[in-house]
Amino acid sequence: MDIKEFFEKHGSVAVAFSGGVDSAVLLCLAKKYAKKVCAYYVKTQFQPQFELDDALEIRELLGVEMKVIRLNVLSDERVAENPENRCYFCKRNIFSAICNAARDDGFETVLDGTNASDDLSDRPGVKALNEYGVLSPLMLCNITKNDIRSIARENALPVADKPSYACLATRIPFGTPIEESLLIKTEKAENMLRSLGFRNFRVRYKNGAALLQLGRAEFELLSENREKIFSELEKSYSNVFLDLRERKDE
Repeated sequence: MDIKEFFEKHGSVAVAFSGGVDSAVLLCLAKKYAKKVCAYYVKTQFQPQFELDDALEIRELLGVEMKVIRLNVLSDERVAENPENRCYFCKRNIFSAICNAARDDGFETVLDGTNASDDLSDRPGVKALNEYGVLSPLMLCNITKNDIRSIARENALPVADKPSYACLATRIPFGTPIEESLLIKTEKAENMLRSLGFRNFRVRYKNGAALLQLGRAEFELLSENREKIFSELEKSYSNVFLDLRERKDE
């Protein structure tokens, strides 16, 4: 089955939209082939503002309807306590909200951007998708990450080369309770690095300190901005450490 055939079978779809390249391409294909489509973006404490900004830009470019759902995921103790299966409980909350909103709007089919390159053995949230009957057409139609980026470039989507992004909660070690103040601190730190030109990086929380993880191209940029980065991060963290291993894209 190719993607056109998928949308011939599922003509009215709600797309779980994150602002990343996978869901952006899915939304683009839905706009092209489906009869009716609406994007649903769930804004929680785990999503930084730039992700929502990217989603709004894509929505404007494609000319599709988009609804923003505000959700307090930290009200669920199973998420706030940050167990190893936190992602499962978080995804349940998110897709419950999307499915309820989509059903109220008359959509029976909800889609997400999981693709054929994703390692499902390392994605606990996939269990939640299956429980809610969410379909993943990029995976079902064997569309890989390379295919997705090619489609994004062909359609002039500004996120075509956007690095993969994992939510802010992933910066906090399992077992460390997640507080909103810690998420805000993480977002502020990463925004600062992003403003300096960093793209493939993470600022992880480690016992009160910041642990920087950088892609190969970022190490030289760190050298050029070391004093500024340290002076800014020490305002919020007890210390700043650098992981000397090259960070791989997620």
